[in-house]
Amino acid sequence: MKKTLLFGLLAASMLSVASCKNPDVRSDEDVASKPLEYPAPVDTTGGKKAPENAATREVNAANATEDIKKMQPVM
Repeated sequence: MKKTLLFGLLAASMLSVASCKNPDVRSDEDVASKPLEYPAPVDTTGGKKAPENAATREVNAANATEDIKKMQPVM
C-alpha cells in the first residue's frame, strides 16, 4: 500500500511539473526589460494656478482649516 502511494505521489508531482512548463518561453532568448511608462497625471485643479504665497505659508491647523473652507462649495 505504501509503495503504490509513493508511486502515485511521484507520478502526480511529475504531471504537475510538466503541466507548468510554457512552450512559448525559451530560456535562450535575450529578454530586455524597459522602464514602466506611466500615464500623465490627471489635472484635478481645472487649470487653476496655485497662489504664489502657498509655498511660503506655514502648515498648521488654522491655515488648513481656512484652505478647506475655501475649497467647500457655497450652499
